[in-house]
Amino acid sequence: MTTMTRGAYALPGTTLNYHTGSWRVQRPEHRHRAAPCHHACPAGEDAQAWLALIAEGNRRAAWEKLIEANPLPAITGRVCHHPCESACNRSQYDEAIAIHACERVLGDEAIANNWRYPVDAPSGNAPVVAIVGAGPAGLSCAWHLLRHGIKSVLFDELPQAGGTLGTAIPAYRLPRDLLAAETGRLLELSGIDFRPLHRLGRDISLDQLRQEYAGVFLAPGNQRSREWSVDGVTPRDLHVGLDLLKEWVSVGDVPPMTSAAIVGGGNTAVDLARALKRAGVAQVHVITHQTLPRDHVRGDDAMSAIVREIRQAEEEGVTFHDQRGIRRLMLRGERVVGVEMVRMKKMVRANGRMERVAFEGTETVLHVDQVIPAIGQEVEPFGMEPLLHGQGAFEVDHWGVVSGHSGLYAGGDARGGHGTVTAAIGDGRRAALALVRHIRGEAPPKERLEEVIEIGQLNLHYYEHADRAQEPLLAVGERGLDNEIEGSIETTGADREAARCFSCGNCLACDNCWTLCPDSAVLKTTELARDGSHYRFDYDYCKGCGLCAHECPCGYIAMGEEV
Repeated sequence: MTTMTRGAYALPGTTLNYHTGSWRVQRPEHRHRAAPCHHACPAGEDAQAWLALIAEGNRRAAWEKLIEANPLPAITGRVCHHPCESACNRSQYDEAIAIHACERVLGDEAIANNWRYPVDAPSGNAPVVAIVGAGPAGLSCAWHLLRHGIKSVLFDELPQAGGTLGTAIPAYRLPRDLLAAETGRLLELSGIDFRPLHRLGRDISLDQLRQEYAGVFLAPGNQRSREWSVDGVTPRDLHVGLDLLKEWVSVGDVPPMTSAAIVGGGNTAVDLARALKRAGVAQVHVITHQTLPRDHVRGDDAMSAIVREIRQAEEEGVTFHDQRGIRRLMLRGERVVGVEMVRMKKMVRANGRMERVAFEGTETVLHVDQVIPAIGQEVEPFGMEPLLHGQGAFEVDHWGVVSGHSGLYAGGDARGGHGTVTAAIGDGRRAALALVRHIRGEAPPKERLEEVIEIGQLNLHYYEHADRAQEPLLAVGERGLDNEIEGSIETTGADREAARCFSCGNCLACDNCWTLCPDSAVLKTTELARDGSHYRFDYDYCKGCGLCAHECPCGYIAMGEEV
């Protein structure tokens, strides 16, 4: 039998003899609201929940909670652009929680200790889904299908899993042994069958997959660079950004050049710029229509590249020319000798539309001997032509269903619109949830819209200012081809960061409501109330004063209308 206790004890003939609940026009209620970090995470992680487990000293449980959404935390802890931190309420108080650094600690510890994935092997007659592409989206889909007892076969044209994680992200950002360990542990799970060196349209066909499997998830990535020119002019020796970056990652070398201008504002542009500096190119410039992000805050027109990567590139000697466009190429014969840049800015035109405008008279000349476009990629349509209709990405809904094709799903870079590792992981998770329901003959899941708690709904008087843990960085002179630049905050740093978390919208078990209620109207069990489930309101005595809601540090108690 559960024993309930009151926060204060009244003598007979006093408080407990009077049911003051009859005075009430509003009542307190426990209202779970999503923390902004959870709402902002493209992968669907509930960082507040697993940070709370770190704070309780249970990192393994924290890792298990984390991988309920994201099976690749050691990877995303290194390469994610962490929009969770931009959304973190604590960023408006002192500094955001270093969520990605804590995620990395958990991922690394799971690998080091070989923590077992909390999943059972599927039954022998379980349905099987075909997944094309063993990058982050495909791996995520396979994991989430397995969690629901469904097998998968992963086809990839490369000899190893990971997709562009291994072919286009430099080792100084993502060490290759760690990539192999993280993906290898996942692929060892019973129920996931990895088949490398299988290309759609050559070794397998889409029709074959649709006939032989219970469902199909397409995550081929974007392997074809978009066409680029300046008024129809391209240099004879044009090198494309992603191809050049893959060449450098693969062989550690690039074509000879002394200066280069990279056109683009994404991670490919920044990674390539840093690679060229390592390859000995003296002058490396990045030209982008977008603006440089400032103070961890991204504007609507800010570069999409990860902020810390931009700053590290600047430290390494890369020059950024933001809000610039190329007006014309300067050629000698068919070779580039320079570019003419012009200042550009987004402005509202007379028709009410936002358009990028070039400002006459702001032209400047930049002398370079290579211009390298890194303006994005699109799906290589080989084997998938009927689904693309001449477009560079699949047309899908929120759950990844390819328009007009029931049972066929797509995600990752190939769906267009995001191009990040974490978003790809989220695509794989949502597609898996939809596939499960499709296989079971159930209606598609409904999209959930959660209320997100804002900093104004917290009581900040109960929190102390504390410095954010800083990841150690290699000095510029020590940064090479393979040395990982960013170090770990280690478990002690993760513990400190978890303690800094406001626990937005979720119970802290601080006992404020229990001890401060003037009417002894808050009860709790004798067990530890760590998630709010052991607190109860005794509405016979609660007169609706709102003190408990006001003094709740994390906004877990809200006042609602009396019913």
